[in-house]
Amino acid sequence: MKLIVGLGNPGWRYDATRHNIGFRVIDALGAAHGIGLRGRLPTAAYGEGTIEAQQVVLAKPLTYMNASGKAVADLCTHFSTLPNDLIVVHDDLDLHLSRIKLKTKGGDAGHYGVRSIIEHLGTGEFTRIRVGIGRPANKDEVVAFVLNPFTPDELPLVDEVMGHAVEKIETLLRSA
Repeated sequence: MKLIVGLGNPGWRYDATRHNIGFRVIDALGAAHGIGLRGRLPTAAYGEGTIEAQQVVLAKPLTYMNASGKAVADLCTHFSTLPNDLIVVHDDLDLHLSRIKLKTKGGDAGHYGVRSIIEHLGTGEFTRIRVGIGRPANKDEVVAFVLNPFTPDELPLVDEVMGHAVEKIETLLRSA
């Protein structure tokens, strides 16, 4: 079984923000394969189904981004999933909007949600789908940038990158 977790912040206030692109990818993947997130743990919402002949759990933490590790650890325990069967989808400031990068292991690259996961799992040996959201011109504006929505001009690129992320996950599952 593969556990696919999208990172973001819970609550309507954050729904359309750049930081929640991981949640949006999970929603798009679930919609494409008829998997709703109807299951609940105290720290995560999840749904179970099949994609590319693989049993999967799609999940979104109910914790804030910087505490994502608790939710991911709970999901791994609940579903008896090892880190090498974990795929984490998250935003990446270092990639231009519409770019995706696959990373199979390593450090957190400055992403606090990924850092929390590594701390809770005790390893960085899991797959990440890094979804580019761009970077503000002024580095002092990073927090405001990630916690604000995409501009109307960016929305077509957001739809495109979410589609590419879904395709990347499907390809990973086909080759598993």
